[in-house]
Amino acid sequence: MADVIKLRKGLDIHLQGKAEEKLMTLKTKGQYALIPDDFEGVIPKVVVKEGDKVKAGDALFVNKKYPEVKFASPVSGVVREVVRGERRKLLCVKVDADAQQAKVDFGKKDVSKMDGKQVIEALLEAGIFGYINQLPYAVSTNPSILPKAVFVSALRDKPLAADFQYEVKGQEADFVTGMEALSKIATTYLGLGIQPDFQSELLRLGIEKHVRLTIFDGHCPAGNVGVQVNHLSPVNKGEVVWTIGDPTVVLFIGRLFNKGYVDLTRRVALCGSEVKSPAYADMLVGEPISDLIAGNYDAHRHVRIINGNVLTGRVTTADGFLGAHTSEVTIIPEGDDADEMLGWIMPRFGQFSVNRSYFSWLFGKKEYALDARIKGGERHMIMSGEYDSVIPMDIYPEYLVKAIIAGDIDKMEQLGIYEVAPEDFALAEFVDSSKLELQRIVREGLDLLRKENA
Repeated sequence: MADVIKLRKGLDIHLQGKAEEKLMTLKTKGQYALIPDDFEGVIPKVVVKEGDKVKAGDALFVNKKYPEVKFASPVSGVVREVVRGERRKLLCVKVDADAQQAKVDFGKKDVSKMDGKQVIEALLEAGIFGYINQLPYAVSTNPSILPKAVFVSALRDKPLAADFQYEVKGQEADFVTGMEALSKIATTYLGLGIQPDFQSELLRLGIEKHVRLTIFDGHCPAGNVGVQVNHLSPVNKGEVVWTIGDPTVVLFIGRLFNKGYVDLTRRVALCGSEVKSPAYADMLVGEPISDLIAGNYDAHRHVRIINGNVLTGRVTTADGFLGAHTSEVTIIPEGDDADEMLGWIMPRFGQFSVNRSYFSWLFGKKEYALDARIKGGERHMIMSGEYDSVIPMDIYPEYLVKAIIAGDIDKMEQLGIYEVAPEDFALAEFVDSSKLELQRIVREGLDLLRKENA
């Protein structure tokens, strides 16, 4: 049976536009793009040229620091363009897909007869190892340093998050195979929410033989893999754990061993208050976002299209491509054309407030159509305990942020920076009355520490 951990800190933000459990059929334009920025910490080196023919599973680029870590093309076709930005930074590699898809055959494998080294070699060969991250530093992991444990979170609890239980339906065997493969590398923990049907199906398939199950009962961000690591096996200086906060990656791994080829299909939620018919669609990593959103929102309105969820996703456009770890595409009002009579002095029955500044709290569990405004400018940091109320981790988040801003590496280490990822501060950024870009600050602190410890 699974252990249960009750979390009391956190915040659930109920937004309008949650995707219904129905599938849309998409018409694809046939052009895909793999984006290196989706893999934090990777310095990409392109291994194809424009005009090259590739199969699904062939490498498009590798990690320059660890060349054995390849990143596979989601489709077969012709490399259309290698797009670079300022200072020749690689922005993406575009591929025009073939009408008939060809896949690299890596061969089906019996995971039960493999060891950890063989699993890692198979993932490296297929170009999907780079989807695994690590703590410390919250970056794509280094295959040469084995972890003390592997953590997978199958709980998505951010606002409007796609339901993984709906995505994995019918693919539970691939998920269990993926978890078994990871368990060959190190002790593996799987974090779940209160999902009786999903849990019972996994138990029926014998997942408890391979991993340690833990149910996290609490508000967002209980699903953050960093929060789960903090409660189960905190990371100390010199230790490494591998993390998968995007459970679809486990499906990628399971399909590789069960089918013998790379399949980067994921079920994506189109959601948000500006979406006409919120629903799901099966898409490949790197597929054009326009395939998903076309005709499903008013393109004449001032909207923000987010590649991901409202807390941690990246702002994109209709010309963007689905991110490697994106489980939802969100469309909300931009808010730059809002015209509120009397501004802050109004009671605001339709606005959300954490500290009950508006009267909307009287209506209980209500769904809100929030826009992208931050409603105020950056100001001095206030030691108010706001961060502590929404970060269910055994750290002092406000002091840690101050140490990062000051560039005090010793203080950062003492205050637990090895345990955190930028997403762990997403809710703190939402409630922060100082309007600081906490996720950016934490990322800069992690990058500084990684550079100093290199």
